[in-house]
Amino acid sequence: METAGRMNAALGIMCKAPRPGRTKTRLAAHLGPAQAAQLSACFLRDVADAVLAVPETLGRQGYGVYAPAGSEAELAAILPPAFRLVLQEGADFGVVLSTTVQRLLEHSHDCVVLINSDSPTLPAALLTAAVTALRRPGDRVVLGPAIDGGYTLIGLKRHHPALFTDIPWSTGDVLRLTRARAVDGGLEVAMLPLWYDIDDAETLGLLQAEIAGTPPAFATPGIVGGPAAATRALLTQWSEA
Repeated sequence: METAGRMNAALGIMCKAPRPGRTKTRLAAHLGPAQAAQLSACFLRDVADAVLAVPETLGRQGYGVYAPAGSEAELAAILPPAFRLVLQEGADFGVVLSTTVQRLLEHSHDCVVLINSDSPTLPAALLTAAVTALRRPGDRVVLGPAIDGGYTLIGLKRHHPALFTDIPWSTGDVLRLTRARAVDGGLEVAMLPLWYDIDDAETLGLLQAEIAGTPPAFATPGIVGGPAAATRALLTQWSEA
């Protein structure tokens, strides 16, 4: 348990053990299963680095919210030693998200930010902004919109299961419907700047361009992508092979 009275945000990365044929299946159609799994592991390392780049003075703890059971050693070899592991519960993604928020809030965290593992250049500034927004007086949900109509992160300071119920996951309606649920429930919505995740050949091209020095066209002025050191090194290795 955390020290009583101390603000400590839980920053949880939703992740799967990067196994060929079981992760990044859409990218695997473009790269092949083995390379897609390698890239997935690099994405996870880079998102974890973004979590560690959130100032410690804010109070934060990184988590890998993972599947499947039995992959703890694989993930421990990828995630920083300071991270903790929380096993995903349930097959429905909405149940997984809702249960994770509830569990982490019950574990003496004052707020929870759940982050997808497919945004290796996710700016740490967005994570810091999410925690800062949640720490303001009053209840709210913080959303980091993604270019595909989903979200790169969701932050809460209280458990609101309705935000995760009957959402058509992996569609372009996720963000819109989540906002609508919040509004219907009288919950304030704080929106962060737009970012992206990498799911297919098109978004991989965006990533390659960003790493080569061309910022995404949608990027908010002043918001700079993270270094993505692990992903950058792997893509360089492939290009030189």
